[in-house]
Amino acid sequence: MTTLRPARLNPGWLTAGIGAVLVALIAGVALGPVTLPPGSVAAELLNLLPGVNLTSGLNEREIAIITELRLPRVVLGLLVGAMLSLAGGCYQGVFRNPLADPYLLGVAAGAGLGATMAIAFRAGPLLPLAAFAGAGIAVVVTYLLGVAGGRDRSSATLILAGVAVSSFLAAIQTYLLQRNVDTIREVYSWLLGRLATNGWHEVTLLLPYAVVTTVVVLALRRELDVLSVGDTEAASLGLHPQRSRMILLAAASLGTAAAVAVSGLIGFVGIIVPHVVRLLAGGSYRSILPLSLLFGAAFLALADLFARTLIAPGELPIGVVTAFFGAPFFILVLRSTRRVSV
Repeated sequence: MTTLRPARLNPGWLTAGIGAVLVALIAGVALGPVTLPPGSVAAELLNLLPGVNLTSGLNEREIAIITELRLPRVVLGLLVGAMLSLAGGCYQGVFRNPLADPYLLGVAAGAGLGATMAIAFRAGPLLPLAAFAGAGIAVVVTYLLGVAGGRDRSSATLILAGVAVSSFLAAIQTYLLQRNVDTIREVYSWLLGRLATNGWHEVTLLLPYAVVTTVVVLALRRELDVLSVGDTEAASLGLHPQRSRMILLAAASLGTAAAVAVSGLIGFVGIIVPHVVRLLAGGSYRSILPLSLLFGAAFLALADLFARTLIAPGELPIGVVTAFFGAPFFILVLRSTRRVSV
């Protein structure tokens, strides 16, 4: 019997990932229209921990800026980036394709339709719920269509089902936009991604789903290494390939749907971060998934910092920022991969 021994998570890369998150956290809270000393910000953040009482030197107004305005947004960015990157790495492992992303099974189209309906029918407060429901329904329909072929279904069938469902939902969304022209600006503002927060409300909405997704996906990350050798070999090693795929896809889709519901559609994070982690830290999902979680969180928090400071007091859509950095970098990755393969 073949014994698989995937590489363990390198402590150096784990430390780098945690460090990146801390840097993104402090920078995101310290920088803005009112710049605060990073050391004082770090001390004030530590004061939020039980039993810690440090002197930060900040006045009440500056502390309010940290705890009520900037910190919720930065934490939301960390959670959304972590979910998109973790889900992207999971999808790439399930489909054995490094170009797979979290929106592959119709999450983006479903969430977009749900958000469009909420805006068009003047149900703005229900927008996150509508986007989440739309994303969830799209994934369920995609999976049902993908498994309709019986037990011999393949990953390609599921991907094609996702394309079909996405196209159908996008058509409905286009129809709604044509019938409600006055909502186009607001819909596109959501579609381009945003991390605007109302205190800690969005964070508390996303957090339970993020915890469930993280626990399930990281607990099953070794199974992705087994799935990478093929279904026959995986079954001979005692794994149930279809069941493992279903659980992993369900968990990753849950986290993606929740993230999209509170942030809109933010592209490239779920493709670029896991791909770069794979190139730097190796091909084992025991490393790819936890490192994608950390570096994805840091990447999106820093991208949001860039989005809200570049043209201050104005603000760029964060989806534009991630595309600006992600698309050229993705092209470079493809070119380097092609050279290696040749």
